[in-house]
Amino acid sequence: TGTHTRVGILNNPSSKIKEDNTAIARGILTAFLTQNNSNLKSFLSKLIKEETAKSLAAGTKIVKFLMPGMDGDTFEKKYNTLGLDLIKTHQMFCHEVLKLLPGQMAVISNGR
Repeated sequence: TGTHTRVGILNNPSSKIKEDNTAIARGILTAFLTQNNSNLKSFLSKLIKEETAKSLAAGTKIVKFLMPGMDGDTFEKKYNTLGLDLIKTHQMFCHEVLKLLPGQMAVISNGR
């Protein structure tokens, strides 16, 4: 809740990683890499809604969900080139280092 809080995301999927089942994960990672904090929070709030997931699964392009003020060109270029390797690396880190089971969630804190 403070201005000095940082949030990061690690993906730990329970299913095989493919283009069609990683749209939200890739959208979240792309937003973290390309957007400023004020746009990021609004976009992530919209992206995690069930209606958004259903719409993306039905074939809606993720750029339809961009918020006003977001850098759409930068987002779209990064989203289209962000391969699945990054998510696979996250998955491997979750399994090998954090010892999480596939799909298992965790909160990791590194505070003072």
